[in-house]
Amino acid sequence: MSTTSVKKSQIDQRLLDTIGYVFIAVICLACLIPFLLIISGSLTSESSITSDGFRLWPKEFSWDAYTFALKHPEQFVSSYLLTITLTVTGTVVGLFISAMAAYVLQRQDFEWKSGFSFFFYFTTLFNGGLVPWYILMVNYLHMKNTFWSLLVPPLLNVFYIIILRTFLRSIPDAITESAKIDGAGDFTIFIRLIIPLAKPGLATIGLFTALNYWNDWFNSLLFVQNEKLYTLQYLLYKMLGNLEGIRKVMAITGMQVTDLPGESLKMALAILVTGPIIFLYPFVQRYFVQGLTVGAVKG
Repeated sequence: MSTTSVKKSQIDQRLLDTIGYVFIAVICLACLIPFLLIISGSLTSESSITSDGFRLWPKEFSWDAYTFALKHPEQFVSSYLLTITLTVTGTVVGLFISAMAAYVLQRQDFEWKSGFSFFFYFTTLFNGGLVPWYILMVNYLHMKNTFWSLLVPPLLNVFYIIILRTFLRSIPDAITESAKIDGAGDFTIFIRLIIPLAKPGLATIGLFTALNYWNDWFNSLLFVQNEKLYTLQYLLYKMLGNLEGIRKVMAITGMQVTDLPGESLKMALAILVTGPIIFLYPFVQRYFVQGLTVGAVKG
């Protein structure tokens, strides 16, 4: 290859790299600007947001939204700890049970796998509805106002089991067969071989499960009346509802409502509740893409 051709190839490669970096920078900026707007909005006075809208830099700096959100810090900390406990416990237990179910359903020597697969799939199409579910949880399982009413409902998801089953099919059967020849039992094979090999899939489903627990507020709305069992999302839901009620009363009585944080409070609450999940994602990111794309390409 001539020197001219080599130089031209290098120039083309540099041009392609430059275009790629510029494109990625634009995409990153498009993702970063909304987050910066949320941070700026949470630190802006309500009157400034009402008159001037959201800005990348606060026109009138104010901590009122955070002061209002943390007005009762003991309740906020209690809800935070409860949500963290639910997220960690539910993710670990739910992931373990889902992995066991997926492993059994993908086993070729399990003669009832078709029947159980149909049973699981059937529940995604039809269910008893909200009222029978509420009656079951409250009258028969007696879970109202208990920790279990928040832990059990999001514990299993059939869609996640199906994803894990597809992922586990990519693990060669020769590994299981060789372990059986060496005298390993099914549970030993699952714990010592299958789980380590399934880390990408488990990390992906674990992140989805953790997000479900972290964002859950509906079960608290249905089953919880004790303030000590308010999850973080439900506490914020109640806080916004109470604020709207106060604003309506003040508007009816002719009082000034622009000083009460409304939009700025929503931004502050978004910052307070998304922090742990943002810090969690980098630890599972390297598994995330691999876990989602397994089974998408044959061979």
